[in-house]
Order: sequence, then structure tokens, then C-alpha cells
Amino acid sequence: MTDDGPRLLRVLAVDDEAPARAELAWLLERDPRVGSVLMAADGAEALRLLETEQVDALFVDIRMPGLDGLDLARVLRRFASPPAVVFVSAYDSHAVEAFDLRAVDYVMKPVREERLTEAVRRVDEARAVAAAPVATVAPGSDDESIAVELGGITRFVKRSDVRYVEAHGDYARLVTDEGRHLVRVSLAHLEEQWADAGFVRIHRRWLVSLAAIDEVRSDGGRMSLRVGDAVLPVSRRHTRELRDRLVRSARPGRA
Repeated sequence: MTDDGPRLLRVLAVDDEAPARAELAWLLERDPRVGSVLMAADGAEALRLLETEQVDALFVDIRMPGLDGLDLARVLRRFASPPAVVFVSAYDSHAVEAFDLRAVDYVMKPVREERLTEAVRRVDEARAVAAAPVATVAPGSDDESIAVELGGITRFVKRSDVRYVEAHGDYARLVTDEGRHLVRVSLAHLEEQWADAGFVRIHRRWLVSLAAIDEVRSDGGRMSLRVGDAVLPVSRRHTRELRDRLVRSARPGRA
């Protein structure tokens, strides 16, 4: 790796079962984005390691004796700069709770190498976003550009190219025809700043450009929108606002 190249990831594999821990570490070491892998047999050992070692991410089992994976993630949230967390589990029953703890990914056992590769990609993306400056949004501009990190390169995405935005913890994922871009800005902030540009909140997770809506669907009183290949549900609390915005945008003579 050259001095100006991307820094390789340093990760910690946590599992109370030695064979599973060794296999996970071996698969992680095979990924070219991973530079080193530390190992811990349980949550308590992981915390002791983190007192002296800095890592970019933890790949952690959920069901462990003593301090389990979820408990460990709760402790990590108190860190000033917490590492990313990827849960690796044989059970899917904790997935909702895991993502409430802002896990980067949830990988099911037995671990497939291609699935772990995707998890590492998400960790690398989250690290790049965390290291980037907070996205700034200038109100009132005609078509502002948003800086995004992509493979260590800063690119600019025009607001008019954004079809919808998905909440991603403290970040937002901008979805365009060309791809998806994670930026350090909250969905609530974009909702406020982009309202006059034709964006409307339809759900706690989604903000949509009215111009990008291809189809409005209604089934049993529940609305959903088709935006390209995506079908996005509209929550009941946002249904009236969406209808009002659609009516206003369809009025003749509207600029």
C-alpha cells in the first residue's frame, strides 16, 4: 500500500466458539481491504482488547456467555468514536434489535465468503463517510451539489439527480440512477432544506422527490410509491401531506 492509498481495515472477530472464531478470522484476512484481524473469545475479552487496541470494526457473535454481542454493542455506543459493528449469528431473531443499535450489517451463519465481503464493503463505506466532512446543504440554491466519498475519491451529486433518500442511522443514503451514496447528514435536515425543491417525507425512513415518482398506489387505504424499481410505503402520518403536495404540484400554471 502506498502512502497516499486507502488505509487497510483493522478488525476484531468475537466468538466464544473457537472453530467459528478461527474461520471468521480466516475469511476476513482473505479480503484485500482488511489489513489485520484480532480475535476475542467473548465480550469481556473484546472490551479488554479495546482498552489498548484501536479497530475499525467488530464482527461479533450475538449469543455468547456473559456479555453477549448485543450487550457489547450497547457498551460500544458510549465510546467517543465507536468502531462499526457487524453481527454474525446463526439466528435472525435479533435482527431488528441489532439495527436499532446501528449495526452496519447482520450476517447469518454459516458465513459465506461473498456475504462477508459485502459486510466488509459496508464497513469500509461507513469508515469513509465518518472520515469525510459533514455534508453541508445550502438552502435556497437552484441545484446544489452534495459531496460524497466513493473509493477514496470525493465526487459531487446534484440534488436534482436524487430520486429518494433513505435514513441510515445518523447518515442518509442518496439514491440516484447511477448509484447509492452515504453522506453525513440527517434525513430530518434534508427534509427541512429540500422541501422547497420538491422533496417530501413519506415515512420515517424515506424522503422522496415528487418529480421522481413514477406511480402512486393505494391498497386498502395504505399508499405506496413506485420510484424506478423501488416500491416505498407511505406511513399513515405522512399520507395527508403527500396528497396535498401531489395536488399542489399538479395544479396548472405551477412553476
